[in-house]
Amino acid sequence: MKKIFVSIGLAASAAGLSSAFAQGMEAASPKIWNVSGNLRGFYDDNYNVTHDKQGSWGFEVSPSVSANLDLQQTDIGIRYTFGMYYYFDRESHDQNPIDYTHQADVWLDHAFDETLKLNVTDTFVVAQDPGLLDGGTPIRVNGNNIVNRGKVTLTKEWTRQCGTAGDYGNNLIVYTAGPNSPSDGTDPSQADILNRIEQNAGLDLQWQFEKETMGFIGYKFAWTRYTADAPILPVTLYPGYNSDSRNNNVHYGYVGIQHEFSPNLSGMVRGGASYVDEYNDPTGASHSVAPYVDLNATYTFTPGSFLQVGFTQDINATDVVAPDANGRLTEYQQSSVVYGNLTHKFDSKLTGSLVGQYAYSKYKGGAYENDADNVVSAGVNLNYQFNSHFSADLGYNFDELFSDISGRDYSRNRVYIGLGANY
Repeated sequence: MKKIFVSIGLAASAAGLSSAFAQGMEAASPKIWNVSGNLRGFYDDNYNVTHDKQGSWGFEVSPSVSANLDLQQTDIGIRYTFGMYYYFDRESHDQNPIDYTHQADVWLDHAFDETLKLNVTDTFVVAQDPGLLDGGTPIRVNGNNIVNRGKVTLTKEWTRQCGTAGDYGNNLIVYTAGPNSPSDGTDPSQADILNRIEQNAGLDLQWQFEKETMGFIGYKFAWTRYTADAPILPVTLYPGYNSDSRNNNVHYGYVGIQHEFSPNLSGMVRGGASYVDEYNDPTGASHSVAPYVDLNATYTFTPGSFLQVGFTQDINATDVVAPDANGRLTEYQQSSVVYGNLTHKFDSKLTGSLVGQYAYSKYKGGAYENDADNVVSAGVNLNYQFNSHFSADLGYNFDELFSDISGRDYSRNRVYIGLGANY
């Protein structure tokens, strides 16, 4: 199912509300470079993120370094964050007690002139936690799993009222295959099922009705190619059912409007449809049409205090492949997601945040046609800033998956407390 916000370490952050580019911009200080770090103790009651819970106390060490260069027409930035998570309970089960994560963010803004602007962002993640990876499976996967998400956007203002925005996105998802994964498809790994390249290219035609209101109409073409070149079902029963059997092409058409109601309140609505072409299904090509929606609004109460809410409707990859009686695969999920983020600055030192999300993800094709996963996630965090260099935070994260597929559901509770330093 699609996750709009993820847990980076043990602190909830709204990834769907704030892109990696925006996070990088906010993390960068007025200085050219910035160094920060967190030391937290935590308890995670389901660190494997499965139906059968295993809990553990532990601690996290998470240093980060960033650099930002602001030139007259160009802004360039980079940030790297390392995470080490130690789980005491794993030692008693003869498991590796340490998880390592790596995240690198790169962004570039360049104005060729007043009318032509370029934006480039890229986020590279190595991790095991499903929330941080968001690669199509709700369970934790051992290994140095990689997700890289890049996007290039070029905007051009042709006249005071008319403009265009073109973009290209490229997502690479690579899971580490298990060392004993059989080659006959009887027990395919997450790598066999989910390794893929997702690409998309789109163009918006924009019209500035008023200073505060812009309308647009657009088209986007997306194509997904599964790259493992491995069987995903038992070969003796389903010969020819390989990773690339779920390749697809998607055409999006939409219209939308963006409006600034006041200096404190703005919103955007984008709506249309997607046409999905499952051209490589072993039982024959299939086609489907689904709604496509993206809407969000932001209200700023005071500096540092704001509310963001939104809703999305789109398709996404899934690790479920179970075929129906006719041999048709489970192709993807159609996900409806509602999310929100409330951040309040109580005073100059204390800031609190509350994030929440509900996702309804229905299976398309296969044995679980029209069955669904329901995911509820929430997080609360308090941060106290002692001075410009040191802070403390306290928080709680909750995740629960209710699934129509037996044995897939789980719940997870995490609490943490820690210290932060910034220079």
